[in-house]
Amino acid sequence: MCGICGKLAFTGLPVDEDLLRRMTNLLAHRGPDDSDVYLRHQGNVSCGLGHRRLSIIDLTEAGRQPMTNEDRTLWMVFNGEIYNFAALREELVSKGHRFASRTDSEVIIHLFEEEGATGIARLVGMFALALWSEKTRTLVLARDHVGIKPLVYYWDGKNFLFASEIKSILADPTARKEMDLEALDLYLSLNYIPAPHTIFKNIRKLRPGHILTIRDGVLKEEMFWDIAPGAHEMHGMPTNPQVQNHRDFEETKTTLFHTLEDAVRSQMVADVPLGAFLSGGIDSSVIVGLMARNASQPVKTYAIGFADMPMYDESAYAREVAAFHKTEHHEIMLSSRDIIDTIPAVLASFDEPFGDSSAVPTYVVARETVRDVTVALSGDGGDELFAGYRMYKGEAWHRRYCLLPRLLRASLLEPIIRSLPDSRDNKFGEQIRRIKKFLRGANETFPERIFAWNELFSRESKKALLTDSYGKDQPLAPGLFAAALNRMPSDYINRMLYADLKISLPADMLWKVDMMSMRHSLEVRVPLLDHRVCELAFTIGGKWKIRHGRSKYVFIETFKDILPKSLHNRPKWGFEMPISKWLKSDLRYLIEENLSLERINREGIFHYPAIKILIDNLMENRSDTSWHIWNLIVFQVWYSHYGKN
Repeated sequence: MCGICGKLAFTGLPVDEDLLRRMTNLLAHRGPDDSDVYLRHQGNVSCGLGHRRLSIIDLTEAGRQPMTNEDRTLWMVFNGEIYNFAALREELVSKGHRFASRTDSEVIIHLFEEEGATGIARLVGMFALALWSEKTRTLVLARDHVGIKPLVYYWDGKNFLFASEIKSILADPTARKEMDLEALDLYLSLNYIPAPHTIFKNIRKLRPGHILTIRDGVLKEEMFWDIAPGAHEMHGMPTNPQVQNHRDFEETKTTLFHTLEDAVRSQMVADVPLGAFLSGGIDSSVIVGLMARNASQPVKTYAIGFADMPMYDESAYAREVAAFHKTEHHEIMLSSRDIIDTIPAVLASFDEPFGDSSAVPTYVVARETVRDVTVALSGDGGDELFAGYRMYKGEAWHRRYCLLPRLLRASLLEPIIRSLPDSRDNKFGEQIRRIKKFLRGANETFPERIFAWNELFSRESKKALLTDSYGKDQPLAPGLFAAALNRMPSDYINRMLYADLKISLPADMLWKVDMMSMRHSLEVRVPLLDHRVCELAFTIGGKWKIRHGRSKYVFIETFKDILPKSLHNRPKWGFEMPISKWLKSDLRYLIEENLSLERINREGIFHYPAIKILIDNLMENRSDTSWHIWNLIVFQVWYSHYGKN
């Protein structure tokens, strides 16, 4: 796991080495073990590559990057891990390729020599990479299948820059810092900014499963992987008879078990200490169980607990799983004060707005885990593949809800629910909030309904919030969801899952885990998002993912023998923080500093009256607007660091 960056200039001038080293050093947290650069000037084209190394496999000098081939005409910087590198290496050696290291990275270079960019599709792993060919004067960038590792780039027609993080690109004074108003709209709508957008106009995220080629000043982007539209419902939708249903279900369970176990086993390879996050939820518990089956010694597991926040404390479940698998368990008990004190550092680390408050506990668990290990496996992705979130059940509830007379719904039920106060601070208020959210999309089409359930600021609220200079009444987010939902000719559950796989998973969950873990030089691996597991998951019909009212039915049934019985029917809980409560008390200062009348009017982006309504509704317990306020605070902190020219 590393940090990469580079520049390709078509100006006739060489890439400045000092600039390249500044770009590289801004990624030092991603790779504290080593650093180096490559520079080459050829005619009117100049290329520079920078690398920060976090040593995981082959800790010797032989693994140093930028890495080259035998005749030093092909150069690469790479961030990630390739889990099938041993098999690929054996194949390449048989074809006459000579290796100088034991790294997984070097396999990519020789595979590229053998097969060109098409060979990237054969990689199994998480990666962001750049390959420069001196022979063809071509730069190739690639990002892994589902977007586990980030890669951003800038292009102005003469200068092409790329990096693991935006802040590295911004080190180049030629990179313009103009805010993308479409991206601002996306952020306010979704709480994150999905690819290919970033908050800056000329900086883009390379989309997951894509390759970008730059040659002679021409950019070409191609997709190398996606879920096949025909993959849907190969399992889970038998027509007859019942015995066939049972046989197919058992075969699916067997295939799923072995596929995920193979992914876990391949991701346990490292030359440094390795452990696992253990939240006490289904997904991380399954990963730990599979690790325990394939480990020669007790697995090291890490969980955080909250001594004074029992509503958010899952440490007892994690403890039970650890005892079940006899792991070497590390429980990190924290107070709310420990979390609150971390928030300024988390906010300062964002180089584009990101409103998911669970970034804060993710930052903390990474900080504590890295004290013992350099690599941790996690259970991320299970909810997006096997329907773990409430929203997936929400569509089934909606179909039942629509059976009620429309007059009863519109004139009685909905007005009563909307009149009730909601709050994340207590269970009753949280239930009311969820029902209100459900009702937001109740009378819409399927794509509109799913978007409404994902939406933070509505179209109407954005109109009231943004000034004329920044408001752009051409929202992109509804179209993104509609396109993803309509691509899969599948059951509604798999359509929803596909939209999450393509939009929210890489832009929210995976971005958060990568950025927060790499702030502490911790590599996090996600076996559930091995692309072969993803492909298998989408051959399983939605009726086997939500069955008899149970979420993740086929997943839990597959792995129930390696889970404590108490987890078999455990409801989904989130990795969240009591932001609502804190904004009324310990974090009130963030509102005063970032959302004051004076500052809002001076910057001219937002209308203060709209913000005041949000604050008053929260403080007077009329409605829980804490996520909206948090979203705006995060934006304001980002803007103070990066937004001003």
